[in-house]
Amino acid sequence: MKIIAHDAVPSCDSSPRHLQIANDADLATLAAEGAFKEMDCIELAFPKFTDGRAFSQAVLLRRRFGFAGDIRATGDVLIDQLVQMARSGFTSAVLAEGVDASAAQRQFDRYSAFYQGDAHEPRPHFSRENTLAQEAA
Repeated sequence: MKIIAHDAVPSCDSSPRHLQIANDADLATLAAEGAFKEMDCIELAFPKFTDGRAFSQAVLLRRRFGFAGDIRATGDVLIDQLVQMARSGFTSAVLAEGVDASAAQRQFDRYSAFYQGDAHEPRPHFSRENTLAQEAA
């Protein structure tokens, strides 16, 4: 996951193929209208750290609607949310003001593997081919 400090915000706005989606937007309607086609970046906002609707939106964009571009988290993004964001399908995050970007990598170092599936690897750990091959050897 690409971590972006608050004061170094290279927004998706620089690309003509970006979309900002509100937390209460109906993704199914947007998908039916073709809003995700040809998009490079979709920004999902966390208005406050207790509002997790963007997690659900990211999972839906990856799994149900097949979006393969950059999903960027913006707003009140704290480092303790980054691992879950990555597992939900986010590929970049702009940290909230005052959050130390250098501390973010420690979150990923702390949690390197997961038993459950996620947006990138939906199969649980026990059913992945490489795990079965290692156990058989």
